[in-house]
Amino acid sequence: MENFLQQLKALSSAEDFLQFFGVPFDQKVVNVSRLHILKRFFQYLRQQNGLPQTDEVQMFTAYRGLLAKAYGDFVSSTPAQEKVFKVFQDTDGKQHVMLDSLKASMPMRSTA
Repeated sequence: MENFLQQLKALSSAEDFLQFFGVPFDQKVVNVSRLHILKRFFQYLRQQNGLPQTDEVQMFTAYRGLLAKAYGDFVSSTPAQEKVFKVFQDTDGKQHVMLDSLKASMPMRSTA
């Protein structure tokens, strides 16, 4: 089991995780949603009760299934629709800026 966990710790990118677990992927999907895929994967891991703890093969299989599910969420959807990150949850993926705050942030123009 220690070997499996050490290998996981060495992974850093979405591509690393997808390749390690043998999950086929479209690079275009990963380019747009890489952080969202990883965050969703870790959310799924935290939500799972009874994940295998001692058998590396069972752990690999369980983790692979959750990563494939996380990746699949973004194949047919967008980060804004999935709302993984707080910015999308709070504003429904839209930024709202008040006109007065924009005017206040602009440099003063001389009228001379």
